[in-house]
Parts: sequence; C-alpha cells; structure tokens
Amino acid sequence: MFGWEFPPYISGGLGTACYGMTKGLAANGVEVLFVMPSASGDEDQSAVSIINASDVPVDTVSTSVEDFLDKVRFVHIHSNMMPYVDPQAFSDMVEEERRKQVKSFSVNHGQKYKFSGKYGANLMEEVARYAMVGATIALQHKDEFDVIHAHDWLTYLAGAAAKELTGKPLVVHVHATSFDRSSDDKIDTRVYDIERKGMEAADRVIAVSELTRNIVINRYGIAPDKVVAVHNAVDFSGRTNLQVERGVRDKVVTFLGRITFQKGPEYFIEAAAKVLKRCGNVRFVMAGSGDMLNRCIRHVARLGISDRFHFTGFLRGADVQKMFALSDVYIMPSVSEPFGISPLEAMQTNVPTIISKQSGVAEVLKYAIKVDFWDVDAMADAIYGLLNYGAMADMAARCGYDEVNALKWNNAAYKIKKVYESVIK
Repeated sequence: MFGWEFPPYISGGLGTACYGMTKGLAANGVEVLFVMPSASGDEDQSAVSIINASDVPVDTVSTSVEDFLDKVRFVHIHSNMMPYVDPQAFSDMVEEERRKQVKSFSVNHGQKYKFSGKYGANLMEEVARYAMVGATIALQHKDEFDVIHAHDWLTYLAGAAAKELTGKPLVVHVHATSFDRSSDDKIDTRVYDIERKGMEAADRVIAVSELTRNIVINRYGIAPDKVVAVHNAVDFSGRTNLQVERGVRDKVVTFLGRITFQKGPEYFIEAAAKVLKRCGNVRFVMAGSGDMLNRCIRHVARLGISDRFHFTGFLRGADVQKMFALSDVYIMPSVSEPFGISPLEAMQTNVPTIISKQSGVAEVLKYAIKVDFWDVDAMADAIYGLLNYGAMADMAARCGYDEVNALKWNNAAYKIKKVYESVIK
C-alpha cells in the first residue's frame, strides 16, 4: 500500500483514512506493507508494517527520472506544484526555483533520497522520485504481496511503476479529484493527467462515495464496471470523553478543516453574520489553515463580527477532540467534498452537525442536517435551530452518535478485501 502520510503527523483526512483502513484490513486478515515517503518512527504499527521510502536506496534505475518514468509509460511532470500555499508564497517559491535553474534531476544507483513527505515547492519532484523508490520497494518485496493499493494522485506513479515492474494487480483509491480541489476552469492539468493515467493503469478504482464514483466515470472516462464506491468510516478506538472547561458562557459553532475554496469557509462566515443578527450569545470558530485564511479574516472584519469570531490555526490530535468537545454545533459547508470524515468525528463526540448536500458523507448520514453549500439562509436557519431548540439538538446528538458508531472501518475494509480478491488471478 502506497500512502503519503500516516498518523500522528497528518495534513488532512487522507492519513486518518489510511490509519482506520489498515486497522480494518488487519481485522479482516489482510497483511499490509504500508509505504510512505518520510516516516517519523513513532507511527502506530500494530496493524501495519511501515516502510520508510527515505531509508531505501534506489536500485531499479541508474539514469534519469525521465528515463525511468518512460519505462513505466508515464511522462515526467515539472515541479512547482503546491496545493496548500497562498499565492504570495507560491510566487516566492517559483522565483526561488527559477533562480536555482533546476530543470532536471537524477537518482544514481544505490542512492537514498530524503523525502520531506510534505506538500511544498518540490512536490512534483517528490512524486516522481517516490515512483522510483516505490518500484525498488515493490521488487524487494515482490514475494510478500498480492495486490498494490495506491492512495490519491500523489502515489499513483508509484503504484503504476510497481505494477509495471512486478506484474501484480493495481487498485487505486480516489479520496479526491482535481474537480474537488478547484473549480472546473482552474484545475491543474498536470495533476489531472496523473489521476487519469493512474486510473487507466489500475485494475480497479475505489471511490470514497457515489458522488466521487460519478466524477471518475464522467470526467476521467473510466469504465463504470471498473469503479466501485466504498464509503469511509471513522476509527473510535482510544477515544475518551473529554471534560473541558469553557472560558465563555456563549454557545460555540465550529468549522474545522482546510481554509480553502473546496471547504466553503466564506459561506460559513456569511451564515455566521446572519445568525449573529438574531442572537448574540454565540461565538464562531474557524479551526484550520489554508490559502484563504487571510481573505477570511478580512471578510469577518468587513462584516463587523470580529468580536464573535475566532481563528485557531491548524489543530491536530487531542486539540481536535477538545475543539469538538467545546462545540455546540459543527458545520461542514464544503463546495465539493468526496467524503468528509470530520462530521463523523463531531457526531461521535455528541455534537449536532450540519453538512453540505455536495458531500459524499451525505450519502450515509440521516441525522446530520443537510443544506446546499451556497444557501447561507438555510445554513443560518439550521445553526439557529440547533442553538435555540434543545429537543432538536438533543435528537441530532443522540441519533447521530448511534448512527456514526455503526459506520465501522472493519465493514469498509471487508468490501476493500473483496475488491482485492476480484483482481487476483
């Protein structure tokens, strides 16, 4: 299995999903060798064996990355791809790369490459080098695995290279697409090409929702019988009911996620302003970081609600659980969300939840209130109702808790195992 991140060091939902999935697969009798670019050494390996790509010397190639990728029928993509940085940082990084005049690179036989495992200026180079190291790892462990499983576009090159050089079947897992991360006219064509070629090279494609499955079929031209939807779940092991003390008596409404176009943060701000016109005993929290953070801060200031609005920055681990425990309402107003694990985590903490209809998780939840991401009036009404009508909030919390506890990774992993069995000849 090729991933890009694994708890405790994660940047989003991908690492969390990989953690729950691998534990579920272990419970279903599947042994997983999990490859990641840069392991810290303190990952939970109770259910997986982690291979740190930074520790593996390349022995499958002694020329250039371009030559190597040509062997696996992929073309090398240029650098300067950064999905989670603001425009100014992007401009600075591009100029830095230009000054360095980095036009090509090579990895010599027996050389190790130290991956950052981040999403920085050299992301495309890391993706290409990860394919080279991934091929080496696949050959070294050829007799130990039956199926190759690659998560999202960052690892598709590695998965395709491993398939090409070992002949083992490839399953690619689509957690998000270019059309989720950007509007239709602004997608990065380099990423789209990797996604499409990865899906074409795969024997099966797993999508995290029917919404994503339809995008894979209609936008990437993949045959419907090759694509199967398996909904994500959430891992509740090790969770404790946190007891937290509030510093305020006000109700708290929380947005938690990357502050990017995809997540709909500005619709949350607009809805907050409407709620605050009707009741004053409420505070709104935007937890996360992203390229729209400064824009959102200015938006809050323009609406004159800065005294009722809080920005926490990026939260991880126990801080995420504390934020849920402090919340009276959680909202995910995503413009496009392939699945969305955070509502499940909120509901497991007994927090009434509002989600956009444009999310994959809306396919499996009955007791979350669903609104269109653009309908800030409906969003504001839902927030107001949950804050002011106790019976409504109690029912959403109680039924939501029972609902999400039935969404177990063991069940999702059973379906994934069936996909594996379908491609093994």
